[in-house]
Amino acid sequence: MANETDTAVMPDERRIVRKLQMRIIPFVFLLYIISFLDRINIGFAALTMNKELAITSKQFGLVAGIFFFGYFLFEIPSNLLLHKLGARIWIARILITWGILAMLTGLVQSVSQLYAVRFLLGLAEAGYFPGIALYLTYWFRQRDQAQAIALFLAGIPVTSILGGPVSGFILDHVHWLSVSSWRWLLILEGIPAVVGGVLTYFLLPSRPAEAKFLNKETGEPQDLSGAGIDEPKDLASGTYRLHAEYRHVHDELLDAKAGEIIIQRILQ
Repeated sequence: MANETDTAVMPDERRIVRKLQMRIIPFVFLLYIISFLDRINIGFAALTMNKELAITSKQFGLVAGIFFFGYFLFEIPSNLLLHKLGARIWIARILITWGILAMLTGLVQSVSQLYAVRFLLGLAEAGYFPGIALYLTYWFRQRDQAQAIALFLAGIPVTSILGGPVSGFILDHVHWLSVSSWRWLLILEGIPAVVGGVLTYFLLPSRPAEAKFLNKETGEPQDLSGAGIDEPKDLASGTYRLHAEYRHVHDELLDAKAGEIIIQRILQ
């Protein structure tokens, strides 16, 4: 009898996992491409920006590095806020604020202004990668999380493939309104983050209980427990209890693999 139950459940579980991969992963994958594009474009902008703003090599090193000071300071608090406020709201906030700051980077007039904006940009973007890593744990059980994160991280090489040619094209051909091409590079590549933030607010469910694409009529449980996916009970019922929130995030932060990923992200 138990074997019959297992046989009946497993195909249904695999179908739901595939459905989650098709609905969740492509969207966060696209957002990660946007995220990494905003991170690497400062290197392309430097080809002409450094001369215009009289930035030395030493100063540019600080411009590149100060981003990660802000990133490091706000990474953990951002994850706590994501778990408390909900992924849809918080990830949308991250995208919109970093998009606005990325565009403001194209308006700076001095290296000191560039320092300030880059630091704020690190604060704004800090929660995105660890937030998505936490978000994926809401949808996939542990044995499926590695594959989900691997598909998500595939955005890095894709960004390198697409980002270089796009950035080079803007630098060579976009000189509108007598504004330097490096400024347009930063402004134009900040716009997708704002658009992505708006789309996130309307399209990304915070948790399985809010997912309209999990169809009750066809037996797809919105708490995922019916498919054998071990979603936290508080999350599945739609209630947030303070001790459960912080215990869950605490466990994620102490996980060795999660810590290794965070350290690798900081050192990139």
